[in-house]
Amino acid sequence: MAGEIEARLKALDLALPEAKAGLGTYVPFLHLGGQLFISGQLPMQEGQVVFTGKVGAGLDIEAGQKAARLCALNILAQAKAALGDLDRIVQLMRLNGFVNAPPDFTDHPNVLNGASDLMVEILGNKGRHTRIALGCASLPLNAAVEIDAIFAID
Repeated sequence: MAGEIEARLKALDLALPEAKAGLGTYVPFLHLGGQLFISGQLPMQEGQVVFTGKVGAGLDIEAGQKAARLCALNILAQAKAALGDLDRIVQLMRLNGFVNAPPDFTDHPNVLNGASDLMVEILGNKGRHTRIALGCASLPLNAAVEIDAIFAID
């Protein structure tokens, strides 16, 4: 059924942001064969990073999860820009998530659940994926979270 993913977005009262160009010398997405690679997405809205700082030192886990959700929406916006139709997604294969956190923070998977849960809400079983959740000392623009993705597509 055409428009199935768009219908889910509407039912969840979610709108995809405008897909933005990369912040450096790279492309925001790359389509190769039956795969779509999405470059790391920050929790940006209207050209601004919405969630900045370290999760676990200034930002709580809930804020980190919201940042991860926003990253996921930006990933889907890039996928739509690349494919024209989100229903071309066969499967979300991988999310790689990076959490800006202090050295003693250990709840990275819980933060990234914000993105993982949203992908399953929107894509259904096509949103079930493998994942990496890592902590890091800093991220571009002091973003709280950065996530990239790999999709299988038709």
